[in-house]
Amino acid sequence: MHWKDIRMVADPDSEWIDDHAPGEEGTLTGEAVSLDLHPTGFVLRALGALIDVIATVVVTLMLLSALAITLTMLGTEPAVQAALTIVTIVVGLVGIPMTVETITKGKSLGKLAVGGRIVRLDGGSINLRHAAIRALLGVFEFYVTLGGAAALCGLLTPRTQRLGDLAAGTYCQYERVSGTVLPLFGIPRELAEWARIVDVARMPTQLSRRIGQFLAQAPQYDAGRRARLAEELAVEAQEFVAPLPPVSAELFLAGITVVRREREAVALRLERERLTTLQPALRGTPHDFPLRDDSPVG
Repeated sequence: MHWKDIRMVADPDSEWIDDHAPGEEGTLTGEAVSLDLHPTGFVLRALGALIDVIATVVVTLMLLSALAITLTMLGTEPAVQAALTIVTIVVGLVGIPMTVETITKGKSLGKLAVGGRIVRLDGGSINLRHAAIRALLGVFEFYVTLGGAAALCGLLTPRTQRLGDLAAGTYCQYERVSGTVLPLFGIPRELAEWARIVDVARMPTQLSRRIGQFLAQAPQYDAGRRARLAEELAVEAQEFVAPLPPVSAELFLAGITVVRREREAVALRLERERLTTLQPALRGTPHDFPLRDDSPVG
């Protein structure tokens, strides 16, 4: 029995809540929407950095050429020319990348090309401080060491962070993960009782997402590969599931997916109800304290 043959089992205690339209980028809700914003891989990160370095060097050379022509026409003294040249180099190598990342909230030409964005470790948008630290250390990483320091650091860090990212508390987030809607199916009849008592809370999100992607793509595989992949995923998942049901590997994976989806949906519903209950206290005045009357007297 495969997951596509499963029929819905009526359960008045479960409810599916989905506030996001299909394909909408938002919060990952259960296993219904496969939307994962994860770190950009080393190869893509290196390609994006190479594009940014080339673009920065080209712009800097253009600025230096325009400056040289202007200073020659004005007959500026050599000392002034040297000072202005240094300022132009700093603006080109540090000022422009810093400004671009600040304005675009972590984007650049290279990151647009590879689908990345620089974000804080908590996923929030970066600001001027983060961009400035990254740009300053980028001079050492890309131009002094010819990219060697950035490459070595990226290979040794789990999120492919370079020195500038480590100092600023940022990383490059990959944004081209499609919001594909995975198939919705109910608890198999064989697992209806098991679903009420099973513990799946410890399962890593990454593993759960791999299981959901397998179930979505399972009809495309031949029988041998489908059974082998299901068995491998089931072996990985068994460590985080208790008790284990006496069913086939693929049916076991389908049951895990539904249980996690419905329990997260219930958690979201309860959270929404608690917020609704707290709204009067959050918006009201403490202990019926009277509101200040700002209307003019007279």
